[in-house]
Amino acid sequence: MHSDLDADEAWERLRASRSDPPARADTGSRRKTYSAALEQAQQLFHAASVVGPATSPILAFYGLSQAGRAITAAAWSLKGGDWRLDTHGIKTTGFHLPFPDIEIRTDPSGTQGSFVKVSEVLDSPVWEMDPLRLEDVWDLLPPNLRYPLTTRKRLTPLYTVGDDVGVGTHEHSLLSVPVCDLPDRVIDAGTREALVDFLTSYPTVAQHESYVTTRTLSLGPEAPPDYTRYNHGGGELRMNWLMPEGVGTGFDGNATGVERLAHLRTLTRSYAGSRYFLPVLGSMKRELHPLMAWWAVLYTLSMLARYEPATWGTLINVDTSKYAVPIERLLERAINHLPVLIADTITEVST
Repeated sequence: MHSDLDADEAWERLRASRSDPPARADTGSRRKTYSAALEQAQQLFHAASVVGPATSPILAFYGLSQAGRAITAAAWSLKGGDWRLDTHGIKTTGFHLPFPDIEIRTDPSGTQGSFVKVSEVLDSPVWEMDPLRLEDVWDLLPPNLRYPLTTRKRLTPLYTVGDDVGVGTHEHSLLSVPVCDLPDRVIDAGTREALVDFLTSYPTVAQHESYVTTRTLSLGPEAPPDYTRYNHGGGELRMNWLMPEGVGTGFDGNATGVERLAHLRTLTRSYAGSRYFLPVLGSMKRELHPLMAWWAVLYTLSMLARYEPATWGTLINVDTSKYAVPIERLLERAINHLPVLIADTITEVST
């Protein structure tokens, strides 16, 4: 869905911001760090784009890490010296395990490691000693929807409409949007119970008030979900949420388009202009910000490439490894998607 993102335009946005840095990056050492870190990030991403998978994850990860320094330098929420980053703040273990089962951990909340501090700015969780599998984080990235690492049941982003939810008139007081990319296993089951069970991992979707059901009059309110199937697999379901109490400033007393869009934004995360419902993994209290999911995956791949080069060489060998093409596609998307996400994130933390 995002294969045509304009990385060059995003770098232009970021370069243009350096003459008048946003938010707290406008003066002093924060301004110097903002400009220098973005310059390094751009050069590292450019270098990653002209080499192969053997070394590109190292360059792409460090490009993202340097962009993280620009993000914290600009962030309104960080005062004093809290914007400075120290160490990676994230660790990987289990390189002897199958590729999808490599384990990822983070430093504790409140520390100055890059992953932890950027996560704090983005209201994104850390998970400390409770490990996540690489596959679980891999599946959080929208471009990986068509690139599963195993045949296990997946928890992937659920796409929904973007800013156009705020366009037009509405004759009801609900937020109503399609929830897309529901997996076949839920649609094939076809029951309300299967949907409820699946949505336990998607708390904001589980808060829905209702959804479109099949026209089975005998079942009344217990009628099953009326899914729309896709030709390529999966499908969608139109779902409804109650608007927050006190909202409804339209001339008819219903919520305005702007109010509906604002509520949708509280339920979803943005990814390069689109909005997604994301799952909450393990013991986390909320979903990972997409930038931090990219960070965790690229960090893991860069550690493999740096410290286990023979293993990495085997993984990216298209003649023998089933993971080679998914890895190649991920690294290609990193070059195109991350500049856009970085630019959007700087806007997010600066306003």
